[in-house]
Amino acid sequence: MNPRLLCVFAHPDDEVFCSGGTIAKYVSMDAEVLVISATKGDAGQIRDANIATRRTLGKVRESELFASCKQLGAQSVQCLDYGDGTLKDLDINILVEHVVKIIREFRPDMVITFGPDGAYGHPDHIVIGEATTIACTLSGGAQNFPQQLNDGITQHAPAHLYHSYFPRNSVLMLSKLSEWLVNRQGHDPYRKMEPDEFARALLLFAEETTLLHYVNDRIDVSWYPSGFYIIEQGETAKDLYLILSGEAHVIREQSDGTLEIINKIGPGAFFGEQGLAHHQPRNAHVVAGDNVTCLVMSMSEAIAFGGRGSNAVLVAGADRNADMPIVDTGLATHCIDVSDFVAQKMAAMAAHRSQYPITADMFPLDLLKELMGREYFVRVLPRPQLEDTLFPLRINLREIGEIS
Repeated sequence: MNPRLLCVFAHPDDEVFCSGGTIAKYVSMDAEVLVISATKGDAGQIRDANIATRRTLGKVRESELFASCKQLGAQSVQCLDYGDGTLKDLDINILVEHVVKIIREFRPDMVITFGPDGAYGHPDHIVIGEATTIACTLSGGAQNFPQQLNDGITQHAPAHLYHSYFPRNSVLMLSKLSEWLVNRQGHDPYRKMEPDEFARALLLFAEETTLLHYVNDRIDVSWYPSGFYIIEQGETAKDLYLILSGEAHVIREQSDGTLEIINKIGPGAFFGEQGLAHHQPRNAHVVAGDNVTCLVMSMSEAIAFGGRGSNAVLVAGADRNADMPIVDTGLATHCIDVSDFVAQKMAAMAAHRSQYPITADMFPLDLLKELMGREYFVRVLPRPQLEDTLFPLRINLREIGEIS
């Protein structure tokens, strides 16, 4: 009999970020997978008015869930109809009983759900994770469990329960993007998209990956009035910029102080990558030609004040990856290498078009593998046993002599 994996989450798209690569990997190993979303996600964002309205969003997101799971290979999907954003107001026993019924019908060997932190504190995530965890301990039968679920449904206890876990990653997306921009040699996958479309997609992708600790950048959207020096030649390179609107002028200052405009750039254009990739000071000024809005990725925390220019004494915020391991695995007990399935994971994410208007090939696969090629879990069942020794004691008294 093929192993069975049950994934229980709160919203359409949770399956991608929590366990998308793991689902695809275990399907490739002949596992049978059932994905459950407790809600239709109807209280979520509408990031493309051409795709959904508030009235239609739930139905749209439900269909996106099925499309996403098809990309991952999951054979079965159920989108329940609990109210998005209301799980915390329910009697948790209602959710527990429902999950127990699902467990007993599907009879999984493994279950994945949210941990107590809900990934980033979302109340729906926390509640469905708690309900699923309780259900896994009760589905094998319990004297105090509602009698109606002990009649007519064969009891079943999954052998393993895992909480999805998002350890803090010190990798900076700005560094990886800068290396790609400098070394791409004319290969621009993102040029398949319109510049403003790519900028919006990158903004949403960067926000989500930062929220879930895939990367450690500080992400801002900043507005610069006409004539403002966004970058000054000679200053330390710490930020990567993507123009969302407006036009900026790239200006080279000569040794005699004369200025030469060497380029004009607009929406969809990156700047600042040369200094970051080569670890060198800025080689030109970038000045707002008119009012300019940029997506800004920073390697340091925001500060309230600081000098500008090549000779300024910098008062910088703390580097976000200073003195950190690449991945602080924290409580994780399992790290699943899903690098061979990142393309499927991105395709599944792109299926959630109302939330993430991205394309599966908007970034090089090697970059995505580095950012998203590992998924982490905390094993909850079977519970660790309380041990009475720090290491096995196998001492033969005859070998060391009798104690007189």
